[in-house]
Amino acid sequence: MSAAIKPRILVQREDFDVAAEIALLSEGRTDTGAVVTFTGLCRDEAGRLSALELEHYPGMAEAEIARICTEAAGRWPLLGITAIHRFGRIAPGENIVLVIATSTHRQAAFDAANFVMDFLKTSAPFWKKEHFADGTEGGWVSAKDADDTARQKWEKD
Repeated sequence: MSAAIKPRILVQREDFDVAAEIALLSEGRTDTGAVVTFTGLCRDEAGRLSALELEHYPGMAEAEIARICTEAAGRWPLLGITAIHRFGRIAPGENIVLVIATSTHRQAAFDAANFVMDFLKTSAPFWKKEHFADGTEGGWVSAKDADDTARQKWEKD
């Protein structure tokens, strides 16, 4: 398992730069053999959606993301891990979330990034409201059963 690595956790309104975040984790390191990234984007839902509005519970969101990333670092031999989640009004095509996991080998980085996303979707205190292209507002988006199912595979490990 990982030596005590400190996850980089950000919850922010502004966009993020994926390449800059990768550089922060890998710069000057010669032991990194794998960098796995996941970037979640806002979809337009076949043209129906003009934006998603994301709200979070400040302080608690960061703490929960840090807990998830720390658990991932305890399960896999990671060299570094970053999780950035945006809030506010996000238009289709814009970034919502970024997870980066680095390790000496690819499988640990893939598994850790997947684990973090599965838990972020079900545990982190974020709420999404839909804003439709016709100018109307939707309700708060409910959690999906598929997200709970994805998380459950890790709870068996």
